[in-house]
Amino acid sequence: MSQPIGIFDSGVGGLSVAKEIRHLLPHEDLLYYADSAYCPYGDKDPAIIRQREKAITEYLVKQGAKMIVVACNTASSTGLEELRSLFKVPIVGMEPGVKPAVAATKNGKIGVLATCVTIAGDRFASLVKRYAEHTTVINQPCPGLVELIEQGKLNTPETREVLRGFLLPILEQGADTVVLGCTHYPFLRPLIEEMAGPDVKVIDTGLAVAMQVKRVLQEHNLATQETTPGREFFFTSGSAAEVSEVIRGLWPGDNITVQRVELP
Repeated sequence: MSQPIGIFDSGVGGLSVAKEIRHLLPHEDLLYYADSAYCPYGDKDPAIIRQREKAITEYLVKQGAKMIVVACNTASSTGLEELRSLFKVPIVGMEPGVKPAVAATKNGKIGVLATCVTIAGDRFASLVKRYAEHTTVINQPCPGLVELIEQGKLNTPETREVLRGFLLPILEQGADTVVLGCTHYPFLRPLIEEMAGPDVKVIDTGLAVAMQVKRVLQEHNLATQETTPGREFFFTSGSAAEVSEVIRGLWPGDNITVQRVELP
């Protein structure tokens, strides 16, 4: 087995990024860790999030991961630089798509759907300062949305009602571009586009992250030489049965098994 790429998130949301990586890099093996027992990260103390990040990264590296993808905006905003200082493997993180949203907006108003921790973080504030000084940025924390996605409720009356409560204030303030600032939210993209209408552009950074993963692999001469289809291995800190059921609804293919791995 060639060395795999390690990917993790607070739960299943990072699969939206893993899908883009799989599409772009079909021969790479992927290790995916869903930290479901601690999900969501968005309402946790940043110190706890950093502890979890270090434990998960250490586990994935011990499993042979040649690179780590922090497929979580909240985790990236709280601990990405610390991870890079602690581990020798390349580490790719996430950030909300403020820069492409600023380029896409026609009226200078963008909305950001994200977790409370992401919006409150220094990394996000720096992002807005760098790219959106002359743009109106409407920040919308979305407590409870991640939990619904973790339960596989992608198009239920409850999810529609909760999402509408977060999306309408952004639209009412005139935003013509909406940033999905959490890796869980792309799984609700059809609903978001339906509610927002055809004149509102929705920005998701999953493909951009996958392209960065490919560049970093090439720069470090880490790309696999295998020509057979890559495999996926799923792990979770939560219930393997429950997480398996949700992943089967989000990931293509039938041969999906999830192993429960508790970390200190």
